[in-house]
Amino acid sequence: MTTVNFTRGANGKPVATQALQESLSRIGGVSGECFFGYPLIATPEGKYFLDGTLVSPEKGIVLFDLVEGTDVGDYAARQDDLANKIEAKLKLHKELVKGRKLIPGLQVITFAPAVEGVERLAVEGYPIANEKGLAHILGEFAWGETASDELYRLTLSAVESLSSIRKSRSKREVTKHDSRGAKLKRLEDSIATLDHRQNRAVIETIDGVQRMRGLAGSGKTIVLALKAAYLHTQHPEWRIAVTFNTRSLKGQFKRLINNFCIEQSGEEPDWTKLRVLNAWGAPGGDERDGMYYEFCRATGQEFSDFGAASTRFGGADKAFDGVCQAALSGLTSEVPLYDAVLVDEAQDFAPSFLRLCYSMLRQPKRLVYAYDELQNLSGTSLPSPEEIFGVGADGLPLVSLGEDPSRDVILQKCYRNSGPVLVSAHALGFGIYRDAPAGTETGIVQMFDQPALWEEIGYSVQQGSLGKGQHVTLARTNESSPEFLSSHSPIDDLVVFQPFHDEAAQNAWLVDEIQRNITQDELRHDDIIVIHPDPISARNRLGPIRRMLFERGIQSHLAGVDTLADVFFKAETPSVTFTGIYRAKGNEAGMVYVVNAQSCDTTGPGLANLRNRIFTAITRSKAWVRVLGYGPGMAQLQREFARLRQQNFRLDFTYPTDGVLSQLRIAYRDLSPHEKRRLEKGKGRAAELAASFARGEILPEDLDPETKEELLRWLGGKA
Repeated sequence: MTTVNFTRGANGKPVATQALQESLSRIGGVSGECFFGYPLIATPEGKYFLDGTLVSPEKGIVLFDLVEGTDVGDYAARQDDLANKIEAKLKLHKELVKGRKLIPGLQVITFAPAVEGVERLAVEGYPIANEKGLAHILGEFAWGETASDELYRLTLSAVESLSSIRKSRSKREVTKHDSRGAKLKRLEDSIATLDHRQNRAVIETIDGVQRMRGLAGSGKTIVLALKAAYLHTQHPEWRIAVTFNTRSLKGQFKRLINNFCIEQSGEEPDWTKLRVLNAWGAPGGDERDGMYYEFCRATGQEFSDFGAASTRFGGADKAFDGVCQAALSGLTSEVPLYDAVLVDEAQDFAPSFLRLCYSMLRQPKRLVYAYDELQNLSGTSLPSPEEIFGVGADGLPLVSLGEDPSRDVILQKCYRNSGPVLVSAHALGFGIYRDAPAGTETGIVQMFDQPALWEEIGYSVQQGSLGKGQHVTLARTNESSPEFLSSHSPIDDLVVFQPFHDEAAQNAWLVDEIQRNITQDELRHDDIIVIHPDPISARNRLGPIRRMLFERGIQSHLAGVDTLADVFFKAETPSVTFTGIYRAKGNEAGMVYVVNAQSCDTTGPGLANLRNRIFTAITRSKAWVRVLGYGPGMAQLQREFARLRQQNFRLDFTYPTDGVLSQLRIAYRDLSPHEKRRLEKGKGRAAELAASFARGEILPEDLDPETKEELLRWLGGKA
């Protein structure tokens, strides 16, 4: 059987498209990617859509001129036009050209399924076929002696326009073959193609709601950006909104969309039609606009800023959910402002925000929302669509994805993190190898409620059974964590946990390493991110490191403080990015340093949130990660990593039962400021009571029997 993957965009020729797909599926000895209505090519006459394009490791590039009816017209002229346009596009890629000749084979076939005896219309040198003759014509095509997997990938990348769209923020200059900079360049070249699931998610347009989910680094942000740009080039009259939670993503979205539109249509996007908006927004013009603010403006409702909302709804965590719910409750009729809305980082929003976006759409309600299955490691990142969007007047769900895979896209492959980096993040985030505290049966901090989620995100069972109360060993596969992401460097260079005597020693080592990265390793400033897990103290704790770098002539900036809130990497000057954990989300770099990691280990309430922070920090790395810290907390993290390393980066643990899971949720829960104060007060009173016993000021007999019995019961003793 053939292994051609099909991706269907709009080409206005549905019958011929379906016939070609069925015909290619029956032909043996042909594999590759086949696109319909894609790519788009910019010409002096405007945008040009290709009917069908097959990129095959056996056949090279085969373009299809589809005939929907029985009139083939001057098909030879159309074939010449097609070949000339695609050849001009591909010759812009130096790696695909030798002398003046295009290296990959380029062929054109006119496919006319409704024409009987189509061979009688053939012009010499211009193949034309229906379903009966297609296999014979394809059989005569061959790539030639130059065929290789690398050349196939480069060709596919050029056809998809990905190599230029995903190009780095600035040009990478390398002189040493084995430097970190050279390794990173090869790595970036290797991920400049989309896999089949990503292709379909970009090009296939769904009328209605589409959900997209996967791991951090599985390409959700890239796919959403390209989908927005593709919809804009296909339907320039549509109003499209792209929104997200992490403000520093705005620049990345605009860069990706701009590159795609220029590559495909030869024009910059019309930013009045395709809007990249923050979720909240505020008065002050287009740059400060946001979905919630626009909703209030359109419906005439009062807008609440963050301060007012926090006061009104009981804290920062509840503020945005509160304003969205209040805005929706004041809605008397729908506000059809957009033809399509794309939401990234949906796991960071309450369902009320998705409902608000849904209410701003015209029929057929084209809402695409992408979320990270594991951003918070709880496994319960978002409710089902039926729960999120509720029911209509008829009592039926407004949104149901059913069993349609095109409406529920799962991106299983992780293209940012290598297997060792990702497994390290999970091991530390869940506390898989953490020492069990006294009196407890597990050191695990948190765990998915649904064990099957492990397999959904690309792990495979090596030993045991994946079920609650069962012992299991899990590992990444080469399919879900491609080998090229880790093979560029020795495994012990990918992830390093480096303990220090104190903070000063940590900072001095870090400054030396960053200087070496830039002066010897051929890394650019924007290949490096330094992350402080505690957002509150980040500015003060990172200050001394930045001062030492400045004294050595190395510029740096604190994202969102020294830059606009929407800027993470500085484009205009070489500068190393320093950041707290929340601004780091959604961004990535070749070398990631996590400083003061000891703050991510403690006991009791809040530990789950701290472990989420180290998970997020580690998963920012495209290649190498260094986890730095000092003291007992760092020693605990280092022990956990050492055990993981001994297990060859496999997760070996007993899955908690429902009872243990509920205990973990209570023991390591996040606390509000009020709850934290109350807990500290209680601990203080308990310590004072213990001290009174020690000093002999209170004797056990002084306690009434009921109090003594309660204390012993809660402390695990017997009355």
